[in-house]
Amino acid sequence: MRWIPYDARLWLHGLLFVATLLTTSAAGARMAHNFNHNLPAFRLDADLLAMLEPFAEPGLFLTGLPFALVLLGILGAHEFGHYYFCVRYGLNASLPYFLPAPSFIGTFGAFIRIRSMIYSRADLFDVGVAGPMAGFAVLVPCLVLGLFQSRVIPGIAERGDMIFGQPLLLTALQALVFPSTPASDIALHPIARAAWVGLFATALNLLPIGQLDGGHILYAWFGERYQRRSWIFLAMLVPLGFFWWPWWVWAAILYWLGRKHPYIHDELGLDPYRQKWAIAAVILFFLSFMPAPFRYSD
Repeated sequence: MRWIPYDARLWLHGLLFVATLLTTSAAGARMAHNFNHNLPAFRLDADLLAMLEPFAEPGLFLTGLPFALVLLGILGAHEFGHYYFCVRYGLNASLPYFLPAPSFIGTFGAFIRIRSMIYSRADLFDVGVAGPMAGFAVLVPCLVLGLFQSRVIPGIAERGDMIFGQPLLLTALQALVFPSTPASDIALHPIARAAWVGLFATALNLLPIGQLDGGHILYAWFGERYQRRSWIFLAMLVPLGFFWWPWWVWAAILYWLGRKHPYIHDELGLDPYRQKWAIAAVILFFLSFMPAPFRYSD
């Protein structure tokens, strides 16, 4: 492994991380309040302004830390997975930028900037697949821990203004922890909710389109045959929009900004070992994906 380069904007990375820790802790504090009072995870009329309360009463931030630390741990593991292989292959990459946001989860996620050209499909694959795999390795034990702290409240998941989707992994683990209990009766602990957000982010990143992690994996796997496959997956977002309309927004964004992939002149395909990891990434995508990640109740 090569020497880790000094990032001149270290102060900016630190500032953004602290800001995101505050906003995610504020969101987590409200989730913890709702969970402790047997209320739905999120209510538009009551929770939007209530998320400002920790800024007036700083002690409330502590109640939101479990959600915040788990979510930032998952996002951070994902980005440092990318960063590790960038450093290993001598690529010029930034440390993660965390993005605070006034949303019900307190963040728009995180990203790193890769400033170097990548000349090998194998290197591109390793950088692309490392993020989702590292994030998933942190996500799974947190999801299990959060489920063991969750509770059964009949109909709780259908009561809030925002009804969350069920990825396959969550459905399977809920069946083990709460056998014969409908998902609509399970009130997720904030730690499990943070893992749910991590699953959602993983599925988005693994979409096999353009500059997303899934796009990098697809390009590294199929080379010049990538383009047609990427168009198929992009087109599939259109019918999915009838289940969840933001898919149409994502389709438009990816069409205009992300459908093309920088060309890599490398005739070598992926070796059998990396092909197994590519298949694992496909499985991870289906375990995380939700046709309708969330919807608003009537």
